[in-house]
Amino acid sequence: MAAAAAAGAALLGKGLDISLAALQQHDPYISSIVDVASQVALYTFGHRANEWEKTDVEGTLFVYTRSASPRHGFTIMNRLSMENRTEPITKDLDFQLQDPFLLYRNARWYSRCCRYIWSKALKN
Repeated sequence: MAAAAAAGAALLGKGLDISLAALQQHDPYISSIVDVASQVALYTFGHRANEWEKTDVEGTLFVYTRSASPRHGFTIMNRLSMENRTEPITKDLDFQLQDPFLLYRNARWYSRCCRYIWSKALKN
């Protein structure tokens, strides 16, 4: 049992190493992955329709530390297109957890409400 658990941890570590290398291709200052949600979808609030609208961003969410300012950020590695969603975590970023949703708003979006990330992992 202990050997199987160690093997699983080694595979997970190898996967995180590969993911870290992929993230560093976009941002060489990323130093470590803090957390991962394997499947998320990004929505934005449409004021005209007065409802949440699914965007074309869906994939794996990585929360990470950086060796430069800002010291933290997150990226959704998009499976639907080549355009990933990256957000620095700064004092201008507001988060609110409303299980199973993670709502966030940054300085660019303050006048237009907010976005949310839906993840099966956030349900637990």
